[in-house]
Amino acid sequence: MSQPNQRQLSRRTLFAGAGTVGAAAAAVTLLPTVRVEAPTAPEQKQPPARGGGYHLSEHVRRYFKTTLI
Repeated sequence: MSQPNQRQLSRRTLFAGAGTVGAAAAAVTLLPTVRVEAPTAPEQKQPPARGGGYHLSEHVRRYFKTTLI
């Protein structure tokens, strides 16, 4: 007795599936690996020895750009 709902696996389907699996495996091996690095703490700047703490930082540069005419 044969069951009408059961599909037969044809040779064409088998080779198409094997090709798809092979292509997927090749793509996975060729993809670059992602390396996760541990976050580093920001470097602490030492204050100047003779006082005076002014230094040209990014927010100061932005301010100076807004004052240009």
